[in-house]
Amino acid sequence: MVMMLLGLVVFLGIHLVTTVRGLRAGLIAQLGEGPYKGFYSLLAASGLLLTAYGYALWRASGPMQVWNPPVGMRHLTLLLMLFAAISIVAAYVPSHVKAWLKHPMLVGVKTWAVAHLLANGDIASIVLFGAVLAWAVFDRISLKRRDLPVPVAPKNWAGDALVVGGGLVLYLALAYLFHPYVVGVPVM
Repeated sequence: MVMMLLGLVVFLGIHLVTTVRGLRAGLIAQLGEGPYKGFYSLLAASGLLLTAYGYALWRASGPMQVWNPPVGMRHLTLLLMLFAAISIVAAYVPSHVKAWLKHPMLVGVKTWAVAHLLANGDIASIVLFGAVLAWAVFDRISLKRRDLPVPVAPKNWAGDALVVGGGLVLYLALAYLFHPYVVGVPVM
């Protein structure tokens, strides 16, 4: 439990720095943009690895079951994860999907967290996915207050085809490779 919580503090903490614009600007001015991004990436990756490893350890120890999700939630989670994967790919490709979602990475993260909260009733899952969901909601609110430019839809639909195709590939990779071999829980 401690390792997962430490990982969450590091991972979500470094992401919170982005929302505090003055702190972020001060760090970039002090370190330089390249070193800042390198340090940021190193901390984010370290936090993610600590979180994943700590979660696996906590799950292996048999954390307390808070609720038993109905079987139908598993099917709903699979459907929501397809939308999450498409949203995450949309963050990187100019498309109508990106313009429609405005902040597709956060939409994907929030959908991922909600989907996993629906399918898992143990305390380790509730803490992990609940914390990530809370951060994503906070980050979306902070983005709204920052008044950033909104993505504009391109004239053609090629990006949308790429987003849907890439999202499907990501979804299948997560379901058939990542989940059974990394998480240790087959989903298909």
